[in-house]
Amino acid sequence: MAKARIGLYSVKGDTLTRTHKSCPKCGPGTFLAEHKNRRSCGKCGYMESGGATPPKTAKPAGKSAPPTA
Repeated sequence: MAKARIGLYSVKGDTLTRTHKSCPKCGPGTFLAEHKNRRSCGKCGYMESGGATPPKTAKPAGKSAPPTA
């Protein structure tokens, strides 16, 4: 079955460049999936942390919960 290759390559003039990083375990041709905070390989399970964590949202201002006794 053919897999979608849209977005994995970009063409500039006569050159073809890869837009995603290849898996270091599986080798060239197996790309790492791009997620918000990591990259992962669907074939072998290799994962790289992006290092950046998503920003935490501030709690809305308002009434706080009453203290429990």
